[in-house]
Amino acid sequence: MNALAASRLVGLPPVVGEGTRVLLLGSFPGAASLRAQQYYGHPQNHFWRILAALWPGHPLPGREDYAARCGWLLARGLGLWDVYAACEREGSLDTSIRNAQVNDFRSLLARVPALAAIAHNGGESFRHARAVRASLGVDIPSLRLPSTSPANASWSFEKKLNAWRDAFAPFGLL
Repeated sequence: MNALAASRLVGLPPVVGEGTRVLLLGSFPGAASLRAQQYYGHPQNHFWRILAALWPGHPLPGREDYAARCGWLLARGLGLWDVYAACEREGSLDTSIRNAQVNDFRSLLARVPALAAIAHNGGESFRHARAVRASLGVDIPSLRLPSTSPANASWSFEKKLNAWRDAFAPFGLL
């Protein structure tokens, strides 16, 4: 492992509000997202495109206005965070994550009083579903969603979109 790979990476702060009904958890931001200091900052990630398709009556703010994008999510009841607060990783793949520190979910609970479900964007995040719920101290559903990452090429955009639609509908996000 080279010196760059051994450096400790720190994730992004949560994007949540009092109206957050579903908290979407990724594993840890990729290199492009960390550089941009924006969730799902890689242009090939399907995240923003999926949400724009789920809410066609509410135009997605442009990539250049990340604050507006965050407000757009919160207005629809969706919050964002990651399972890991920090880790060591070379590149952007979840399989390269080492020495990860899990986020403090208990401290988040007071900021999301309407929380009804946790949605996990991909398998690495979902691997921690039970621990996240235990940390929150609430009995709410954990949903496993197909990863929006470009590395998840086995799922078409349409198949991902349908899975996300099916997961969000019962919580009033559509």
